[in-house]
Amino acid sequence: MSRAGEPLLSVRNLSVQFGLKRQAATTAVDEVSFDIHPGEHVGLVGESGSGKSVTSLAVMGLLPRRGVKVSGEVLYRGQNLLTTPDSAMAKIRGREIAMVFQDPMTSLNPVVTIGVQLTEVLLRHETSSRKEARRRAGELLERVGIPDPARRLGEYPHQLSGGMRQRVLIAIALACGPRLLIADEPTTALDVTIQAQVLEVLKELVADTDAALLMITHDLGVVAGLCDQVNVMYSGRIVEASARDQLFATPRHPYTGGLLASIPRLDSPRGERLVPIPGSPTQTLPWSQGCAFAPRCPHRQDDCTTVPPHLEATGDRLLRCHHPLGVDGVTAPGSEGVAQ
Repeated sequence: MSRAGEPLLSVRNLSVQFGLKRQAATTAVDEVSFDIHPGEHVGLVGESGSGKSVTSLAVMGLLPRRGVKVSGEVLYRGQNLLTTPDSAMAKIRGREIAMVFQDPMTSLNPVVTIGVQLTEVLLRHETSSRKEARRRAGELLERVGIPDPARRLGEYPHQLSGGMRQRVLIAIALACGPRLLIADEPTTALDVTIQAQVLEVLKELVADTDAALLMITHDLGVVAGLCDQVNVMYSGRIVEASARDQLFATPRHPYTGGLLASIPRLDSPRGERLVPIPGSPTQTLPWSQGCAFAPRCPHRQDDCTTVPPHLEATGDRLLRCHHPLGVDGVTAPGSEGVAQ
């Protein structure tokens, strides 16, 4: 799984705990490690509550200070962002590393025009001329496919459709040509048709700017069209990491197989039912006791609930599982032919 050259971003043993004094701490991210190389597109996949968004917020330095404990290292071009002063992070955030948030209605200021919000980042990092910043803002709106950009600059977020608001967030994130773009569920609040349009815009712009991409999503269909490497998270830990084609062709962790089996497919027989993952993401074991996925795993055995699994290299992938799919005649349900 090694790639040539130094990584642009190297996350090492990142852990995030939430909890106030005299309260038991909750671990949302538990010793997560992964690399992103220049120009590489990496997926971070898992159900809600798996720790994906908390990981991205920790990388960006956007977690609150009170009641939060962050440990490990987040190395961006060799600089540990977790120990970087706020003043220095303010220069990196937006210019070097940018983020597209999942809900544009809460990410955009409802009482400030689109033009002001888009020119703000340009004035801070790129130019001191408001006239030049506004011209650039119009070009960015046109680039993300928003018609009549001059008029849209004077409008407020509520006057735009959901798809347009998401495109505005993409324009803001890519305004300064960041080296790394983090997209946190950028199509969650959109209908299927608009999702496809927004993802296509994102894909084209990332390719044009040669930016590295960290795509955070629960949808492996999104990963199939965007990412080179995939990290699958469950209950705060990475359970499988592999190249995209390999992961889709032969998923090894039962959780990965379950995610793939729950994807609707056009080549499925009419009336065939999807195969959901049983149970709820809240049904977990502590990682210190055994496999957190064991209560929901149809392939669990006795050691799954008594022996903690470690993330180990298996061929060209990383895997955290005592009894992986493809071993002892166990195959992933619905995994055949899923690779894109």
